[in-house]
Amino acid sequence: MSKRILIIGTGFAGIWSALAAKLVRPRLYEAHASNLTHAVGPLFKEAGIEFVQGTVTTINAESNSVLVRSASGTESNIAYDRLILAARSSVVRPKSISGVHEYAFNIDSLDAAVKLEAHLHTLSSLPSSPARDTIVVCGSGFTGLEIATELPNRISNPHTKIIVVESADQLGPELGPGPRPIITQALDGLHIEYKLGSPVTAIDADSVTLASGERIETKTAIWTAGMRATPLTQQIPAPKDNLSRLKVDRHLRVPLFNNIYATGDAAHAAVDDLGHFTLQSCQHAMPMGRVSGHNATADLLGEPLMEYQQIWYNLCLDLGAWGTVVAQGWEREVKLTGDVAKRGKQFINQKLIYPPVDAGEALKQANPVGPSTDQIFEYVIKAVA
Repeated sequence: MSKRILIIGTGFAGIWSALAAKLVRPRLYEAHASNLTHAVGPLFKEAGIEFVQGTVTTINAESNSVLVRSASGTESNIAYDRLILAARSSVVRPKSISGVHEYAFNIDSLDAAVKLEAHLHTLSSLPSSPARDTIVVCGSGFTGLEIATELPNRISNPHTKIIVVESADQLGPELGPGPRPIITQALDGLHIEYKLGSPVTAIDADSVTLASGERIETKTAIWTAGMRATPLTQQIPAPKDNLSRLKVDRHLRVPLFNNIYATGDAAHAAVDDLGHFTLQSCQHAMPMGRVSGHNATADLLGEPLMEYQQIWYNLCLDLGAWGTVVAQGWEREVKLTGDVAKRGKQFINQKLIYPPVDAGEALKQANPVGPSTDQIFEYVIKAVA
């Protein structure tokens, strides 16, 4: 009897889960977001992977099935023998901040990035005012810093002021102290203002209000503060972390449910034995996808499962026209800046993160036993040097 592995999501983890079982968002801060799509339908078809387009509304862990709604509204149940939850995370917009849903832009999805881009193009047609000529980026994490430093390249008005507001007392609080001097240097060099210890309390059509009472006039507030796992994790009664990610074992399997795997942004997984855990990034999602896909198949075949570990970590932060900073290790020790680092980031964004067009090569790359992050980093540097 044939068995079915059902994978929810076609992000980095989902794509590589599917390819490994058979054996794109990081660029939305850039201009021309509508061109940043990567069709996987032909690849899946050539690899013999069935693709169902729709939205999963319900996971029934007891009956081993999911309820899917198509674009036309038709609902259908799909049964599974093994489930891999690889749906992407989404930006957190706290209900406590009035106006964040109605007035704040984001780059959390392709549609959102296209909406922001259209808005930026319309600014020049508006009468000059402090609100028109000021952009406020809420949050100085990875996404906030990348969109803030890219904005000078995307704004035709040289008088536009860009302000980053951060609730913490330091820039990039989760990025560690290593790259912080470089980040500060880049923001200063690009004439980007930043306000630390400044939580946002309200956003409206013409301003952002901070907890201090300060009101910044702006028609462009971009919300980047915080990510949260797919709401589908809440439908699986198992332990979760503070990002709503399912806590998984070293095989990426959900405790209490031996036929459910979580991977990518949906999973809280140990990367080593030293207390480090996965981040919501393609750097972790891609190898996690390979391991979860492999293990789902191995599980069905009665073969040994593979433990996931990824003891190497590299931070590669795009800082717009200023350049790029690359830091290695969980201590984020700065290793590279400047033109080579920038070209390395572009190589990753434009080539390395996408699966090959050829199904045979894609299946080959889906092998869960692959190069380490450090080896990939060395390969990138050689490719662009």
